[in-house]
Amino acid sequence: VPLPAPPAAAAVLDPNAVDAAGLTLADRQAGLLAAAVPESASGTLVVVPGSVAAPAPERPVRTIRVEVEVGLEVDGALFAETVMATLNDPRGWGADGSVTFARTDGPADIRVVLASPSLVDEMCAPLETEGLFSCGTRGHAVLNVRRWVQGTDEFADRTTYRQYLVNHEVGHLLGKRHVECPAPGATAPIMQQQTVGVAPCVANGWPFPG
Repeated sequence: VPLPAPPAAAAVLDPNAVDAAGLTLADRQAGLLAAAVPESASGTLVVVPGSVAAPAPERPVRTIRVEVEVGLEVDGALFAETVMATLNDPRGWGADGSVTFARTDGPADIRVVLASPSLVDEMCAPLETEGLFSCGTRGHAVLNVRRWVQGTDEFADRTTYRQYLVNHEVGHLLGKRHVECPAPGATAPIMQQQTVGVAPCVANGWPFPG
């Protein structure tokens, strides 16, 4: 008796396929609802509601409050999930056992903010972000939505770039300063200004890439 044919394989979504809004699956998972980048939005921030316990409470816990500028086409809950997954990744700042991160919608040690280029420039001043860059200063990591949407030519993969962006700007709030590429072909340190330039290093999104 011939064996029955195996069931048809389920369709696999191509993570690099672009949908009608010009977004990939990875873009959607990072919270994006549109590919357009506004130069400015409302100028008002809203806190993403909810809290998530630290995964390693035996370590020193730093609390994170995630905020999004009103008027950006972003799913705040998905953006917050991306931020926390990045910070608590095994390759993240806690890989050496020094820290773990919890999310809160109340008072927090660190605010992670997604904002339009105009508001980034305002919040980062006197640092000159020029509508292009992000910053980590005065208790807030301000991420430029232009970079969240577009990434940079220095990175082939926008997901890796977004992980770099979160880790780099939060790194400043953990007391880390900029460093240079140590050698041609080396993995770029997370505190290298990789938005400006990666070469001659290799792009990297993690404090402890392994």
